[in-house]
Amino acid sequence: MTAEAPATEPSRIAGAVETRLALDRRRRTRSGSELVVGLALVVAAQLALSAVGGFPESWAVPLADWIDEARRWVINNQTTHWSFSLVFNPISDSIDWGLRTVERFLLWLPWYVVAAAGAMVATSALGMRAGLLAAAGVLYFGAIGLWEESLQTVALMTVAVGISVAIGVPVGIASARYDRFQRNVRPLLDAMQTLPAFVYLIPVVLLFGVARVPAIIATVIYALPPVIRLTDLGIRTVSPATVEAAEMFGATPRQTLRKVQFPLALPSVLTGINQTIMMALSIVVIAALIGAGGLGQVVLESLRRLFVGRALEAGLAIVVLAMLMDRVTHGAAGLGTRRRRLRLMPDSLERLGFVRAIEGALGSVDRALCALGAVLARPMRHAPGLAPLARRPRWVLGLLALVVTTVVSAVLGRPEFPSAFTFSFASAMDWLVDWVRDNLYEIGGTRFGTGWFSDSITIYAVTPLRELFSTDLAWPVVVLAVALAGWRLGGVPLAMFCTACVAGLGFLGMWTLSMDTLAQVIVAVVMAIICGIPLGVLAARSDRFERMIKPVLDFLQTIPSFVLLVPVIIMFNVGRIPGIIASVLYALPAATRLTNLGIRQVEGEATEASRAFGATRGQTLRKVQLPLAAPSIIAGINQTVMLVLAMVVIAGLVGGGGLGLETVKGLRRTDSVGSGFVAGLAIVLLAMLLDRLLQAWTRRFTPVEGGP
Repeated sequence: MTAEAPATEPSRIAGAVETRLALDRRRRTRSGSELVVGLALVVAAQLALSAVGGFPESWAVPLADWIDEARRWVINNQTTHWSFSLVFNPISDSIDWGLRTVERFLLWLPWYVVAAAGAMVATSALGMRAGLLAAAGVLYFGAIGLWEESLQTVALMTVAVGISVAIGVPVGIASARYDRFQRNVRPLLDAMQTLPAFVYLIPVVLLFGVARVPAIIATVIYALPPVIRLTDLGIRTVSPATVEAAEMFGATPRQTLRKVQFPLALPSVLTGINQTIMMALSIVVIAALIGAGGLGQVVLESLRRLFVGRALEAGLAIVVLAMLMDRVTHGAAGLGTRRRRLRLMPDSLERLGFVRAIEGALGSVDRALCALGAVLARPMRHAPGLAPLARRPRWVLGLLALVVTTVVSAVLGRPEFPSAFTFSFASAMDWLVDWVRDNLYEIGGTRFGTGWFSDSITIYAVTPLRELFSTDLAWPVVVLAVALAGWRLGGVPLAMFCTACVAGLGFLGMWTLSMDTLAQVIVAVVMAIICGIPLGVLAARSDRFERMIKPVLDFLQTIPSFVLLVPVIIMFNVGRIPGIIASVLYALPAATRLTNLGIRQVEGEATEASRAFGATRGQTLRKVQLPLAAPSIIAGINQTVMLVLAMVVIAGLVGGGGLGLETVKGLRRTDSVGSGFVAGLAIVLLAMLLDRLLQAWTRRFTPVEGGP
């Protein structure tokens, strides 16, 4: 019995895996036969309706004209109608006043005070090394000649995130305390997080016009869900025993919330604020389409004029700002690593004697400054509201130094950023663009190069798909194919929903543009899958390879999406291809990471059982790991599609064509807001259609609980 036990366990596991794979094979066989029948129906319908062509333009609903009429009514009644005088105009004036106040204050501060303040905050959250890097990052804004634009972006972010927190934290608290309220607000938050960012700009423009205020409102709407959800989550995850203990000591619900639940939930709340900041930064350039100004406006104008070097400088400034805010808020939430003692050099250099001497001297200075700060903070210990500050002598000394320096600078005159510290690599990047265009378009006189790659994707992938969907296939055939896919994956309700979405594209008058966008999305998704799934497989099979690509994936996932356009434009100029490649880079982390996760989550016993029966690593991967990891891989494909669709409008900034370019035109010109709104609505319908189909596909591969 003892000798047979080790062999019995692999046999049992192998039997369960074989049963699961047999069910999958039968499912694939049944799906294959249904696919053949569906294709036969589609082909028969195409043969019968080959002369129909695209969706009839005469059937289009004139929604764009109605929107333009509504916009004209808003302009004519903006100063007289009660809804504007009592609701919209006061909101706009309040936001505008707050933005101008913050902006004037930041621009009034001397540049070295701003740099020192950034260093002090980063040092408090993450340590001295992070503080020095933060100071260098802030100085970069002035060094490239974008000091004012950077502070304008900081002011925009401050007001938008402040409003988001002021709304989101109370709503999150109410959601945590009242289950019915949470059930009611959850669908709204789901919709806010599902819709592409640019969708919020168009209705806001209708009510508030084109300026920085509508940009802030759109940013608040887009960035609000994380702080609500994570505040709710943080309060709900507080230990019930802790809450019961507070209630046993006579605390009221309000006191329990204020003194127990909220302090314990603060890391989660700060994480939500961190996510809100990152989402707000991701919409900076899109908001520049309606006059947000700042760094986004510099990037936008530079891309329009093909000043790639200047666009890269401003894009890197946004990346630096994003990294600073991300690291500091992570540190404040307790997610960063705080040093126990003063360290400026990497750990590998600490064995050098002069490094230890420098850090020892700086440590002595730090202790002396702390002692001085403690002396200055002593009178604050008994002052109401200042007691927490008195326990932080570094903050007391730092704030006092900043105040004194600011006052002295105000008296002597505000100094400009010294020109001796400025530099620019824009001309070098523009030279690189010209060199790439002249030398890499055709490498060595051969047909291979960036031009061949771009032309190949356009001629053999994008154009044929666009022509197939928009003109070659009759529009009823396209609707039928989508309806059959919905019926097969989710039954009659999903089929009806998909039919309504596809027909809606035609009734909006966006059939041709939608098919153009669909072709680009398909090409980008296929390229992302071809690159991402093999990378995920390699990462799952090699820990070393996973560590190698992790920084690259982190960078692609953190960097604002529009910044990816700049290096792509260097290689491929403007057009559809830069947008497609930037979409692939933006969506690559999702496909790679979820493939890696799915394979690694396959039970080790299943893998060991397959190898015990003589399967090679390749057979184990192909016949066991990939089939069992299919739900995670398909979820990665779903995320890839959504991320590619999120890049549609960004790609429109560089001539990507389709619905993205139409939306950009509508946002740029106030007289064509209607067409931009309709194009944005078409993108929403396309996103909902693909999302629902892919979610249904994912559910088909998810094991039933209790099954084999």
